[in-house]
Amino acid sequence: MSAQTPAVPVPSAGDPLAPDLSAERSAGGAPHRMPIGRWFVELGWRHLVGIAMIAFAVFPILFIVSASFNPLGTVASSGLIPKDFSLVHYQALIRGDRGPFLRWYLNTIIVCVVVGLATVLMSTMAAYAFSRFRFAGRRAGMLALLLVMMFPAILSMIAIYTMLSGLGLAVPALGLDSLVGYVIVLLGGSLGQVWLIKGFFDTIPKELDEAAIIDGASHWQVFSRILLPALVPILATTLLLSLVGTMSEFLLGSLLLTSNDNKTLAVGLYGMLAGDRSNNLGVFAAGSVMIMVPVIILYQFLQRYIVGGSTAGAVKG
Repeated sequence: MSAQTPAVPVPSAGDPLAPDLSAERSAGGAPHRMPIGRWFVELGWRHLVGIAMIAFAVFPILFIVSASFNPLGTVASSGLIPKDFSLVHYQALIRGDRGPFLRWYLNTIIVCVVVGLATVLMSTMAAYAFSRFRFAGRRAGMLALLLVMMFPAILSMIAIYTMLSGLGLAVPALGLDSLVGYVIVLLGGSLGQVWLIKGFFDTIPKELDEAAIIDGASHWQVFSRILLPALVPILATTLLLSLVGTMSEFLLGSLLLTSNDNKTLAVGLYGMLAGDRSNNLGVFAAGSVMIMVPVIILYQFLQRYIVGGSTAGAVKG
């Protein structure tokens, strides 16, 4: 006695539940394809623009990496693909043949850490006050911060140089060619991230603050125990932006730092390259790669905080 196979209903042509394959298949049963002209107008040009922008961004990086591994290290012999592979430029930097590179690296780390932490702390506290309190001069203070941020640092170089020159006569440790004085000058911009952090503060409901205050919490407890844990994305974003900006600062450093022992990486490497652009290109490229690698690692580690914090802070200002 054979088992009977249950009949499977086949939808008819007029059945409303039958799938419509006319949009996916053309006459003759071949899959339908978008015309090349329409594809280019709708999607293709975006791919071309993306490829062009990637090539534009990757070209200088490949050139610098290639020059760092090129044993000749000259402008004429450098290209996108090195003909020979060598680590002589990295060894020269570590040995200090062209300057105290490790000392420059240490100075840069000290300056970046101090300025970055101070920027995050001061900007966060100022943003909390501007966002949560109402006081006389609040609007004027916010507009003043925005106005100061619009002026480039080069406009204040002469005034800063004069101030440090006079301060150095009374306190030599804070005068010209002093790492401490240079850090103090950079701390003048430690409120530069107030607007970004304030926008993030404004997205947090004030009912959380009021509920905590009713339960007996102080303003500092509300700030440190309730709001700061919710600010981790924007704090990571602010810290990273401050570190990268401080590391790449050159104008004030080239004016205030003159001795080799007090220079940062940006000032020291540029001075080395300016002394002999042709023969020092390989060493300069090796130094640039050694700076670039930890920054890329830090970016990858904090990437989700950068995107989430920036977009969340821009929702409400």
